[in-house]
Amino acid sequence: MLEKLAKAELATQIRIMTDEQHSHSVTQTGHAVIQSYMKTIDGSPGVYRMLDAENRVLYVGKARNLKARVSNYARPTGHSARIDRMIRDTASMMFLTTRTETEALLLEQNLIKQLKPRYNVLLRDDKSFPNILVSAEHGFPQIKKHRGAKKEKGKYYGPFASAGSVNRTLNQLQKVFLLRNCSDAMFESRTRPCLLYQIKRCSAPCVGKISETDYAELVRDAERFLSGKSTKVQGNLAEQMAAASEALEFERAASLRDRIKALTQVQTTQGINPQGVTEADVIALHLEKGQACVQVFFIRANQNWGNRDYYPRTGSGAETAEILEAFIGQFYSDRDPPRQVLLSHPIEDVDLMAQALTEKHGRKVTVAVPLRGEKAELVSGAARNARESLARKMSESATQSKLLAGIADAFDLDAAPNRIEVYDNSHIQGTNAVGGMIVAGPEGFLKSQYRKFNIKGEDITPGDDFGMMKEVLERRFKRLLKEDPDRKTEAWPDLLLIDGGAGQVSAVAEILGDLGVEDVPFVGVAKGVDRDHGKEEFYRPGQPVFALKHNDPVLYFVQRLRDEAHRFAIGTHRAKRAKSIGATPLDDIPGVGATRKRALLAHFGSAKAVSRAHLEDLKAVSGISEALAEKVYDFFNERG
Repeated sequence: MLEKLAKAELATQIRIMTDEQHSHSVTQTGHAVIQSYMKTIDGSPGVYRMLDAENRVLYVGKARNLKARVSNYARPTGHSARIDRMIRDTASMMFLTTRTETEALLLEQNLIKQLKPRYNVLLRDDKSFPNILVSAEHGFPQIKKHRGAKKEKGKYYGPFASAGSVNRTLNQLQKVFLLRNCSDAMFESRTRPCLLYQIKRCSAPCVGKISETDYAELVRDAERFLSGKSTKVQGNLAEQMAAASEALEFERAASLRDRIKALTQVQTTQGINPQGVTEADVIALHLEKGQACVQVFFIRANQNWGNRDYYPRTGSGAETAEILEAFIGQFYSDRDPPRQVLLSHPIEDVDLMAQALTEKHGRKVTVAVPLRGEKAELVSGAARNARESLARKMSESATQSKLLAGIADAFDLDAAPNRIEVYDNSHIQGTNAVGGMIVAGPEGFLKSQYRKFNIKGEDITPGDDFGMMKEVLERRFKRLLKEDPDRKTEAWPDLLLIDGGAGQVSAVAEILGDLGVEDVPFVGVAKGVDRDHGKEEFYRPGQPVFALKHNDPVLYFVQRLRDEAHRFAIGTHRAKRAKSIGATPLDDIPGVGATRKRALLAHFGSAKAVSRAHLEDLKAVSGISEALAEKVYDFFNERG
């Protein structure tokens, strides 16, 4: 929508305050500053931004009538405490007019996600959802989990709330429909059935244990089930079981019985399976003591495909309607909404939201607050989950706050840290070396802030942990100094924890000193003489080594932080090593992507065989054009 508005120059107009027009705003803030804009704006729909004296965006809002909305802020009284604080901080404003209020709503939510203003409600967890994909690029389609852009040909079913809910469903679907989950390359290379066939999780089409016609029927049954027609599937299986029993095919009858049982188990584990709601997202909000939890249930094909809870930032005290409206706008900014969105609370303009979702996604979307019946029961259940989840979250936050205060006491910090960065390296004899950084704060581990560093230094001796740590910290803090030299954001750490002892601490002190970063405290965490949990020693520059009591909760907390950093670094290293193991010279040939690489390997059996192939043999490979065959041939012969 942002790109669309930028192109519509005749319908879109930006008005930005200049120093000549509003020179007083450099020193003034509040109602008078806002009042000064009344002469320059009209009653058009649009989006406005409120900025502080340092041009940081405080708030982004939309309006059906910009002049009317801004005039409300220009009044000196009648505001909530939150709005009053925002007005007092406002030193300037920016306006962008749109053709319709719907465009204003969509633009507002995009800007909020980009700018993250202090006084706006912000959806912080914005991960994509997994789907189930039944592929359509093979005679024997594969069923698998898919996340991300839907580029691969096939039918997609979802979204599911989590990878766990997808994996559980796939596990049961394998029992029921016996569809393969192996890759095409693995499928082509099989000469005998794999273990999944032995445990009755696959029909082994790779070695001809089932015909293409019969396998296609299994695929159709799986698609019927994922489309909500499970009753028909069960009926068909029951008829087949009865026929097999009458024909004295007891082994086949037993297999069909097990498939029916597995299908029933899928439906049981889904819990809520509404009969009158085919497709909907159920969104419920619980607000308590300035903290909010939004629970989302995904209903597809009359089945519950899981739920997820969110804890949006409430913009320094926003009310229920504003929180829920902002959540919906941001949640569906890059996702396809279902045909129905069921809410626990009314929002300011439900019709506008429905219209915006309908226009953006090209399908009719209904947004409603049900008051009775099955839909109301679904919302009530989601609200109960939201209330319970928020209670757990608040309890965990209180514990986390105590631990952070304990960290401050243990390491003589001025205040409890809001951002702790923990660093660790991982390698095997210097190969595939990576550095890992994890982040923790008042809300626990901030996994969206984790970072990996592929060690690039050519002058680093393999296995040189000091050299690796130096490269990681230099890259991390050089970037911080470049992007946020004045430390206006929350990206700067309040404490660094380094895996290591006196040597690592001395190296870190030298690195940060060379960069001119003198005020970020850091502590080395080393295992004691027996290298056991509970005997960790802590190193700080210029201070004696010390240890915490064996049963100190702060010690357990530091151990968890250090272990999480180690887990992340190890996982990153293993992923890099696995990728290098699977690498072939084919990866270096321009124009040979994953699909053509698989085709070449499936045809010739190995990269070495590809390198020795004649040009005519390369041209015979399905999916390889004459031009690409010549490129592959020249690549290996020029190298030879």
